[in-house]
Amino acid sequence: MIETLSALQDALAAGRATSQALTEAALARAGTGEGPRAFTSLYGERALAAARASDLMRQAGFVRSPLEGLPISIKDLFDVAGETTRAGSIALDGAPAATANAAIVDRLLAAGAVLVGRTNMTEFAFSGLGINPHYGTPLNPFDRAGGRIPGGSSSGAAVSVTDGMAAAAIGTDTGGSVRIPAALCGIAGFKPTARRVPRAGCLPLSTSLDSIGPLAPSLACCALLDAVLSGSGEAVPAPAEMAGLRLAVPTTLALDGMDATVAAAFRRALDTLARAGARIIEIAVPEFAGLAGLQAKGSFAAAEAWHWHRALIAEAGERYDPRVLVRIRRGAEMALADYLDLVAARKGWIGAVEARLAGFDALLMPTVPVVAPRIADLADEAAYGATNLLILRNSSLINFLDGCAASLPCHRDGEAPVGLMVAGAGGQDRRILAVGRAIEAALAAAG
Repeated sequence: MIETLSALQDALAAGRATSQALTEAALARAGTGEGPRAFTSLYGERALAAARASDLMRQAGFVRSPLEGLPISIKDLFDVAGETTRAGSIALDGAPAATANAAIVDRLLAAGAVLVGRTNMTEFAFSGLGINPHYGTPLNPFDRAGGRIPGGSSSGAAVSVTDGMAAAAIGTDTGGSVRIPAALCGIAGFKPTARRVPRAGCLPLSTSLDSIGPLAPSLACCALLDAVLSGSGEAVPAPAEMAGLRLAVPTTLALDGMDATVAAAFRRALDTLARAGARIIEIAVPEFAGLAGLQAKGSFAAAEAWHWHRALIAEAGERYDPRVLVRIRRGAEMALADYLDLVAARKGWIGAVEARLAGFDALLMPTVPVVAPRIADLADEAAYGATNLLILRNSSLINFLDGCAASLPCHRDGEAPVGLMVAGAGGQDRRILAVGRAIEAALAAAG
């Protein structure tokens, strides 16, 4: 059982643990097993120095936040002053070092978090599978012998938490890159409304869709991190009252293609919530089925990635992962008029979906419709492409909506991890955290 942030803080406050001891343990784990694949770099002595400073602060009576002294990992997309941000690639080797920290790095440091290292990821965040040919792929903790994917693009972030290399991790989510690895690895993840957390100093994939969020043992942990990342300083929202919650389940697209394990876990979760007093209401959302048509001439991710990468590709394209490179290059095919049409169409699509969700407390669907596949089964290009689209499908709906969503484990002990997504419209972050916490508690009580 992974310890929650609150449990770790209780141990620190009671003197049963020190930040230095927690950090030493995290770094030791990161040096073995999946650690060399989960991290692109470790902070070592710098992290230990920060931990010792935190212990001294605590002894003097200063606790800066609920993150004080806790080892936290950050995705290899965030600038750290004096370091080159490589984004899981080798194409940026030799690029100038960052001159300042990313905004969220400064917020974590000001909160007393101890940064233990930068986590591995799909190169430039452009896949939901988590495979990286440059630094290796950290294997899913559920079935390492079978060589299953961790999910991406925040692959190392999820594994750093499951394996105790960090108490929590910070990732990014453009089409599900926080929620997918959280779901496939059996932990919680939260994708905030994009504008909630500043993206300054974060290497972009899609400026229209990128958001920054936490992966952690529980949704309460995610809420603690969200308060720091967003700068809100808000207390963790109390769980909503389960009785009377109106929870919508979309029958359009989101339930298609579920494997037997996911279908059983999802149905069991819905039954549990209904018994706890929630109203589960199936609704059609035809806009979900229409999204592929809106993007027929190109996507935000491809077009905006091409805008950022085109000069680097001209210089170092042979150093890219070919599977990432081909997806970025598709952005060159999108005409400006088609891009502007998509911008306009998105506004109408968001309005229509929000109208359908009005009156509901949250939208529920499987985070990912299948359990983590084996890496060996994705060697074929067609299988890789089809699986990537399937794994991204549900979570990317919420990014296009400019919404917020949590992924919560809903599988039984010993089963392959399955995530339940609890989603809402943009700006409903606190409400979704409260509803998600109620759902998390109900699922835990049901066992």
